[in-house]
Amino acid sequence: MADRPYILLSCSMSIDGYLSGPTEDRLLLSNEADFDRVDAVRAAHDAILVGATTIRHDNPRLLIRSDDRRDERVRLGLPSSPMKVTVTGSALLDPEAAFFAAGDAEKLVYCQSDSVSEAKSRLGGCATIVDGGQPVDLRALTEDLYARGVRRLMVEGGGTVHTQFLTADLADELHLVVAPFFVGDSRGRRFVGDGRFPFHPGRRAALAEVRQIGDVVLMRYALSPRCDASGGAG
Repeated sequence: MADRPYILLSCSMSIDGYLSGPTEDRLLLSNEADFDRVDAVRAAHDAILVGATTIRHDNPRLLIRSDDRRDERVRLGLPSSPMKVTVTGSALLDPEAAFFAAGDAEKLVYCQSDSVSEAKSRLGGCATIVDGGQPVDLRALTEDLYARGVRRLMVEGGGTVHTQFLTADLADELHLVVAPFFVGDSRGRRFVGDGRFPFHPGRRAALAEVRQIGDVVLMRYALSPRCDASGGAG
């Protein structure tokens, strides 16, 4: 198998498995202590990937928040925040979205072959456009990132992207945070959609850690032999 980065999936969800409610308003599923934990995890990665829907709905900046962590990355000869990566079929993204406009980290857009021209016209001034195949091939995407120097990739959603990485058996580790409330509305977006997952009743994922962080709980799962269940990447 060609080389690919170590891939960590990170997600926060409600007790009933939702990433969002029925409206366009962002649903805050975590707390300040967990936001700081996520910031520390981000700082340990070379790139952060989110799907196009997450950019449109949540407008994430994907920057390291802590001055100390940014300074430490610079001291090590790294950019102050990790590379930003997204995947899109249509390329219908706003070049003024925070993903593109915030920070000076490199931005990569992997898009379907038939959308490359649209992506270059719309986003070529603020990101590097990569032909990802028709449709985008996630395994090839991860191999391309590895060739660009990405050794640790953090995937922050949304649900479609998590589903695709999991069903392709590309994830090495999963950080799943559960918020102490229900959404109770099927119009919201779920953590994952339908698919054939590598973990099922006949093959259980290895639970590496459970940790209470204020009013939320973190569950860390080892999804491949590359994950050291006692402490992360092996």
